Amino acid sequence: MRVGPQPGFQERFLQSSADIVIGGGAAGCGKSWASLAEPLRWVRIPGFTAVFFRRSTVQVRNPGGLLDESRLLYPSMGGTLQMQGLEWVWPTGARIKMAHLEHEDTVRDWQGAQVCLFIFDELTHFTEQMFFYMLSRNRSMCGVRPYIRATCNPDADSWVAKFIEWWIDQDTGYPIPERAGVVRYFARRGEKVIWRDSREEVMDTIPGINAASVKSMTFIPGKLDDNRILNEIDPAYRGNLMMLSRVERGRLLDGNWKIKAAAGMYFQRHEAVMIDAPPLDVNNWVRRWDLAATEVTDTSKDPDWTVGVKMGKTSSGRLVVADVIMKRVRANAVRELIAATAKQDGHGVRIGVPQDPGQAGKEQAESYKRDLQGYQVWSDRETGDKVTRADTFASHWQRGNVSVVRAAWNDQYLAQLEAFPSDGVHDDAVDASSGAFSKLMAPTTAPFVRTSGLYKPRR
Repeated sequence: MRVGPQPGFQERFLQSSADIVIGGGAAGCGKSWASLAEPLRWVRIPGFTAVFFRRSTVQVRNPGGLLDESRLLYPSMGGTLQMQGLEWVWPTGARIKMAHLEHEDTVRDWQGAQVCLFIFDELTHFTEQMFFYMLSRNRSMCGVRPYIRATCNPDADSWVAKFIEWWIDQDTGYPIPERAGVVRYFARRGEKVIWRDSREEVMDTIPGINAASVKSMTFIPGKLDDNRILNEIDPAYRGNLMMLSRVERGRLLDGNWKIKAAAGMYFQRHEAVMIDAPPLDVNNWVRRWDLAATEVTDTSKDPDWTVGVKMGKTSSGRLVVADVIMKRVRANAVRELIAATAKQDGHGVRIGVPQDPGQAGKEQAESYKRDLQGYQVWSDRETGDKVTRADTFASHWQRGNVSVVRAAWNDQYLAQLEAFPSDGVHDDAVDASSGAFSKLMAPTTAPFVRTSGLYKPRR
């Protein structure tokens, strides 16, 4: 088993003596191993404590997550896992705990705690308030100077992007090579962070501040190329990152801190393959609806659209958008539209409707199923933000894996996709497309065969 850091990112991360080190950027650079190795230097010291934070316990326990990774390293270094508390203990009494900060007020659970080392895994998932509150719990009586380590992938909208902006080229979004690992000093007064190049400069700027209140900090970027071992063991990993949408690819493969969702970043019409008719080898068809119930009036001049996207998947895995219906009509007319479209599509096309949260959403979804008896109907709850839901479909679109049948609805449909995501611009077509894509890609998807006048899944 490897017991030493790899040259590059891991060595720089483990060698820094700054009070706070934030490391990472690109996925696969070796962040997890470096952060797990960091506390091992102190496990022979009685009373040493370290705590790893993920935003939720589920993330700690996920396959391949912190807990699984620690099992590959800590037993060989003398640690014993106590599963009930998700805590590794050593004969000296040193402890390394896996914990979460799921809610803003979870930090209160740590009142009175004394922890030598906090390690935040995916720092961008935590709020700024969480981070600085836990900084107040970072103290030590065992002789180890208290300090903090954190790792993360880029997120242009996070507070971390602002916090490390000195290390990032604000025009390109990429780390500035000559600033990697350079230590700066800061103090926080209220919500304001005051940065200087030395501890003394901070103290001169803030009269009366003591030296202990000034923290040293650095950012150390990493890329996939830094992890030679991963590249040798799993050479396909880079290809997996290449298949992400251009926004996620920019973040996770290139380590770009400025790239973010904007119109044209997810869907561009020239990336779709325009065809005259659906291929004959499409073996799964779905039509997913995104529902609205408002028509254009004097008081509602630009309401949302009811959109039904008919999408299929060929035997080779290509996606085909064969038909899109976009209407602005009232609730009763929406039901009539969906029923008429189902009849036109036939029983071989499954029908999807969104299910809003709560009992009313459940009852509405059930009523659509009753209205469409004899058809294969599903309902699903839309979880997460719209950009996240659209991302995987967008990655297929950008790779040219989506065909669109030429028709009169093309311009209206493609215009909505290209404008996504923009404030004040409709995204109903994107939601319907994402829902159709998700159903087609689900493991339970099965071809349909005609049985007794209806279509049922082939077993």
